[in-house]
Amino acid sequence: MAETLLAVLFVTSSARGSNLVFRWPPFPSAPLRLSRALSEGQGNVSEASYKRRIPSSSDLESSLTDACQDTKHRDEYDEVFGYSSEFLAGILCPHTSMCHQKFELIVDDLAFIGHPVCADRDGTWRFKTDKSKVGSRGRESRNRQTSQPEGVPRPSSSPRSQSADKTTPTNKSTWLNTFHLVMVLDLPDPTSSAAGNVSKYFDVIYEQAAFTIAAVLFQEQVLSNFVERECDQLGSLKDDCMNKVTSFTEFCSQAMETSSLAPAMKALYESIKSSSIGHISLNNILVEVQLPPHLDVLLHNDDDFDHSTFNNSDDEDLEAWGPEMRFGWRLPALVPWKSLLLLDPSDDFDPFSDLRNPRISPDDQGVAEGLLKFLETANVTLSLADLASLLDWELESQIYPIVRWLVQHRRAKVVDVVHSGLKTVFTLPPKFDTKLSDLITQFASDFADYDLPPLPHILSDISTAAVNQTGNHFFASVVRSKDLIPFYHEVVVWMLKRDMLVTLHLRIRIVASAALKANVRSARAKSREKKKSRRRDEARARGGSRASSYRSGVTNWLNLPPLEERPIQRVPSVGSSHSELSELVLESDEQDDLSEDYVEGMESSDGREDSGWETGDDERYSSIIIDPGRATPLQRRWLSGMSVGKDHQIARRFELINQYFDGRRTDDEILYKAEITRRQLREVLHHYDEYLQTFLHPS
Repeated sequence: MAETLLAVLFVTSSARGSNLVFRWPPFPSAPLRLSRALSEGQGNVSEASYKRRIPSSSDLESSLTDACQDTKHRDEYDEVFGYSSEFLAGILCPHTSMCHQKFELIVDDLAFIGHPVCADRDGTWRFKTDKSKVGSRGRESRNRQTSQPEGVPRPSSSPRSQSADKTTPTNKSTWLNTFHLVMVLDLPDPTSSAAGNVSKYFDVIYEQAAFTIAAVLFQEQVLSNFVERECDQLGSLKDDCMNKVTSFTEFCSQAMETSSLAPAMKALYESIKSSSIGHISLNNILVEVQLPPHLDVLLHNDDDFDHSTFNNSDDEDLEAWGPEMRFGWRLPALVPWKSLLLLDPSDDFDPFSDLRNPRISPDDQGVAEGLLKFLETANVTLSLADLASLLDWELESQIYPIVRWLVQHRRAKVVDVVHSGLKTVFTLPPKFDTKLSDLITQFASDFADYDLPPLPHILSDISTAAVNQTGNHFFASVVRSKDLIPFYHEVVVWMLKRDMLVTLHLRIRIVASAALKANVRSARAKSREKKKSRRRDEARARGGSRASSYRSGVTNWLNLPPLEERPIQRVPSVGSSHSELSELVLESDEQDDLSEDYVEGMESSDGREDSGWETGDDERYSSIIIDPGRATPLQRRWLSGMSVGKDHQIARRFELINQYFDGRRTDDEILYKAEITRRQLREVLHHYDEYLQTFLHPS
């Protein structure tokens, strides 16, 4: 949004005509664009307006010189983006039939977005009881349907709106018919972004900024005639300044002191340009307005969410943030194994400052106490699941809503869990958001009372630690002493708040070696041969038994041995020696198909073996099992073969957790979903080292 926002305008209409009441900044301008020359008779609205306003005849030069000063002075007030303020106000105050819905107008390379509102036909301002069913499309929009609020709702957070629900107040205006807060944008180039993103970009700006302010202004106009009073003040001040030949800059300065609408427009503009939260006061009502901090990403050919190819960001993980935070936020997945980092307030507004106020109502006391307990407990060494357990709260219904609120209001951010002993592997980002010289100065000031090395030394240790095979975590590379852990915890938090650290997570893939594949195939061949031999023996035995039965008659069944004396087939344990691999594969075959024709059943309709056994060339090389959770029958035999000779408990654990060894799951996710400890994971990695590929990668 910082790329495209050019100005915020406030226009009105009455029986006397349309008027541009105020604008911010005082002298907005559109960036120059490359364009082809137009043929004679063609032109845009801007060019036509210039032709009408600026005479070119040389015989008027002397008279223009005499009036030059006065013209320049009036142009400061009356000209915006090359158009007269009267012309702009006229096109930005639409007919009443187009009010109370989204307004989108494209003129030349400018886009005007807002939500105009108007009084009823009798001149009375009242809340709307019915909602428009007309699709919200501005004039000259691209005839597209958008999903956005209909009509103008009354903000439920305001006590005034509650009063309005009970009494339905109305106000008779003396002159004001329509008003419109308009956001002027430099029209993005549709060819520079992914299809549909420009439309989505406009929708977000409208829903989260233009519509929000329009709703509050409309409410206050209905309740107290606020907007008309503000326009009267600004109009009188403007006339007075023009008569006194006061500069437009001075008029804007005085408007900031005499009006609450003017500073509100300035705060809105500056917060959006700086990608920060705007705390806007309208008639003593504080309104928070912000656009997604990375909204401008929609205007480029990048994905909205900048996740690496290794990030397992399932749709349900992203949906946990809610629809209002899905676009332009670049948030990590909201999942139980993440942690929460509380941020320092970046301004004078602190929503938690009154939590300990004894004058809080009894109804809110419990909520305040719970929130205080949450804030005091949250720590980067605790996962969100740990936090829910300590507070005895529900993760999705109690923890997640607070996390969303804190992140949206930029009081916290979701980060990876930091090991309590600082045995977390960090690396540095490609670039810092703040100049390194400023960071060095700030670090020296904030840690002046600590006996710590300078920030450049710490950054150097971190950057070189990642290449070490062992001792690459923060404690081994930077801290090196248990006594210093509390001090360096503060250092890590300080750096995380400034996005100076990137956490590296262990990820795991399973590799089926060529030797393993050969052993599995050999064992299968032996088991098939053994099975065929057993069938031949059983067939011969059945032949002899059939002849004997014919002689002995139907009483032969009485000679069967007792049930407890019958031989029981014994399945080898996972602790069997490597030589017993054939027995393991045999049992696997029998479990897949207990019929006598199991081996023959593995033939496909065209006579070829299925399940991957026919890919003999593949066995000459090692290969990665891409998705162990969806392994093919052949891959499952490879996985079983890896456990031959292993301890039973370790093998059982490997069988349960190898579904997460796909190279995308982080170690934190594996520990949470498999419900195992880090030590148990290390044991599996140690015993299966020859079949595993481990690497570190950012989450």
